[in-house]
Amino acid sequence: MIARASKIVPLPAPPAGASLDPAACFAYCEAVAAAHHENFPVGSLFLPSELRPHMAALYAFARFADNFADDPAYEGRREEELDRWEDQLDRCFQDRADHPVFVALGETVRRFDLPYVPFADMLQAFRIDLQTRRYATFGDLMAYVERAARPIGRLILYVLGAHDPERLRYGDELATALALTSFWQDTRRDLERDRVYVPQEDLRHFGVTEADLAAQRHSPAMSTLFRFEVARTRAIYERARPLLALAPRAFAVELALFWHGGRRVLDKVASCADRVFGPGSRRATLSAVDKAYVLARSFAQRV
Repeated sequence: MIARASKIVPLPAPPAGASLDPAACFAYCEAVAAAHHENFPVGSLFLPSELRPHMAALYAFARFADNFADDPAYEGRREEELDRWEDQLDRCFQDRADHPVFVALGETVRRFDLPYVPFADMLQAFRIDLQTRRYATFGDLMAYVERAARPIGRLILYVLGAHDPERLRYGDELATALALTSFWQDTRRDLERDRVYVPQEDLRHFGVTEADLAAQRHSPAMSTLFRFEVARTRAIYERARPLLALAPRAFAVELALFWHGGRRVLDKVASCADRVFGPGSRRATLSAVDKAYVLARSFAQRV
């Protein structure tokens, strides 16, 4: 449920003197999260305070790996950095961590008995990003989301105490919807990196070519394509809706922020469907009014 970065932000420097004191390492992870969140804080003030550092540790693990895959600073050594990150993950699970993120993450893994596989799946997704820049079908895109988005959603639910198949299933749907929302929101940004997450079968069906995307040439067909992707994503949010009713009271607002925040961004994408490219086009983002709306809906739990 942690969104992709809309832009590359330099990662904060590790603690002074490379301190591996767990408290300093958690503080470092929280600094990473504070530097990168876009719409709402990761581990917001509506989450019990004892859980916020652990959410930040999960976020820092994913954000570093995302930067290795995307940040121009790592061009030419992306695989090497991801290999190093995977080695650090292995050391973390062997209680031999020597990096601030993994010292904190190790504390989180031990406290909540987190499994190794979701972390490994996320790293595999970042490796896929280095090789795969197009998806032939929606099914192919979903296979990628299975590794790129659903694992972090499950880890968050594990930290929140949800292990039952029902809530995990709804959590998978929410993580999927948030990932798709991010793809449609960042179509222009991804094009700059020669990545197209809109399935090739959808482009053909609606008569939109990659040349149209590359030239940022808007058309009625482009509008119809994005309205279709928005409608499909809204349906997945609806499949995730029961998670909010099943959330423990202490975590209800936090999960509602994910759901309502993602839906609001998707609404903004829909409002831009008639001008994805061209004069007046801009990236769909949440204004202060939008954020106030999301907070109000999350508190009220009127879904």
